[in-house]
Amino acid sequence: MQLSTFFALLVASVAMPAHATFWPVPVAPPAITKAVVVLRGTGTASGIVYFDQKAGRGPVKITGNLTGLDASALRGFHVHAAGDTTNGCASAGPHFNPYNKTHGAPTSKTRHVGDLGNVQTDAAGVALLDFEDSVISLNGPTSIIGRAVVVHAGTDDLGQGTNADTMTTGNAGARAACGVIAIVQ
Repeated sequence: MQLSTFFALLVASVAMPAHATFWPVPVAPPAITKAVVVLRGTGTASGIVYFDQKAGRGPVKITGNLTGLDASALRGFHVHAAGDTTNGCASAGPHFNPYNKTHGAPTSKTRHVGDLGNVQTDAAGVALLDFEDSVISLNGPTSIIGRAVVVHAGTDDLGQGTNADTMTTGNAGARAACGVIAIVQ
C-alpha cells in the first residue's frame, strides 16, 4: 500500500462518526410464512401437508392429505424433534418438546409442542387435514422448520392412557410415514 493511500484511509477513519461502519448492518431475515412436508413410509402411507402462518406469528394453519392409512381410524400425528430420516422414521427422534413437558392433546395446557393429536381417516384410508394450532410456529423457539412430521400406525391416547408410554408418546404406535418440514418460497 502506498503511503498516501494509508494516510487517506487513516484520515477518513478519524473523520467518520463513531457509529459509522464499513460493514453493512445485518438485517433480520423475513418471517417464514409457509412450509411443506412430503411424508413417505415403508408401507402404503404417504401424503403432503402444508403449514401457513400469517406474518410469521399467530396460529399455524395445517392443511393437506394423507393416504394409505387404515380405514376409518384415528392416527397419531406429531412433529418430532429431529429432521433426520436417514434411518427411516425411527431417526426422527421423540416428539418436539423444547419445554420438557409431558404428552397431551393439542388443546391441553400441558403438552409437547409437537403434539398435534390424531387425524381421522375415511373409509378409503384417506385423512384430509384442515385445522389450526397455536403452539407450533414457523419462527422462533417453537419453530417446526427442519423437524420431522410423523403419522403413526396407532391412535394417540392424548396422554390419557394407563400405559407407561402415555406421557411420552401417547401410545400412538409405530411410525407409518414421515418427512422433513421445509420452507416454501
